[in-house]
Amino acid sequence: MGSTRVRIAIDAMGGDNAPAEIVAGALRAQEELEAEVLLVGDPQQVEAALKHHGHASPIEVVPSEGTIEMEEEPLPALRRKPKASINVAMDLVKRGRADAVVSAGHSGAAMAAALLRLGRLSGIERPAIGAVLPTMIAGKPVLILDVGANVDCRPTFLEQFALMGTIYSQYVLGNTDPKVGLLNIGEEPNKGNELAIQTHQLLQENPAIPFIGNAEGRDVLSGHFDVIVCDGFAGNVLLKFAEAVGEVALQILREELPRGLHGKAGVTLLRPNLKRIKQRMDHAEHGGGLLLGVAGVCIISHGSSQSPTIFNAARLAKDAIDNQVLDRIRSSYEKPAVSS
Repeated sequence: MGSTRVRIAIDAMGGDNAPAEIVAGALRAQEELEAEVLLVGDPQQVEAALKHHGHASPIEVVPSEGTIEMEEEPLPALRRKPKASINVAMDLVKRGRADAVVSAGHSGAAMAAALLRLGRLSGIERPAIGAVLPTMIAGKPVLILDVGANVDCRPTFLEQFALMGTIYSQYVLGNTDPKVGLLNIGEEPNKGNELAIQTHQLLQENPAIPFIGNAEGRDVLSGHFDVIVCDGFAGNVLLKFAEAVGEVALQILREELPRGLHGKAGVTLLRPNLKRIKQRMDHAEHGGGLLLGVAGVCIISHGSSQSPTIFNAARLAKDAIDNQVLDRIRSSYEKPAVSS
């Protein structure tokens, strides 16, 4: 691959804070990640945002027309608006002009556009969105998938999520021996609904998946698991609940610490610690979820994303490309799983 720089297409029109915050995050990504950023959006609005931030380095703006609104049904809207920013961004990857897409827009539209334009990886029946959450062990996050791409799942889908999650955990999160769990209501193999019971058996029988058993709700953030698989309905509820708990905990800290013995002086002394706490708990630090299973790197960020989230999403995309996640998933399905 030599000295070729990673090229990231960023949907400048997606999200509640587009394009200003998206552009700010993209500029930082181009400067700090040594990546080439392509901003996809309405040229006038994007150029105005660039001018506002007084960017020094040149950045390419790829014109698009319109966006997919949150209330729109993804597939009809994507077909009705072929030049919408998410469609144009996916086309850049399809044509080889970009290596990855980052979008904080309509997550359903981003997934549908990825499937329509890029297609699935061979052997993958359904893609999954993987989200990284902090755990009780510092520096040891947990990857949860699926967190929203598939509300209804079959056991084979969850088996594929587990294999993709294992690869991502190994090569991007740096876990040499990742531990995979299945989200369930009890530790015993026969607990849960039919989906959980059948999936447990599949995961146990697949030698390519380092499965250690069921993970109850209290285990998710314990640090005992590196990857937890579930259907997209449970995963999305879990993700949003975890994000809300993080925000509540931070708010309680802000309110209660000044009431202590040393008051505001104590808060000043603890400010570096509070900053580290926020970094560990804030979902913005993780950038978003990687859509695993499509034939391209696609990061789906929060609709409320601000510039730090977009920067971290670009970093996440670069990590996935640098660590050849797509090629590793492909090769895991090309070879028999029993080979060692």
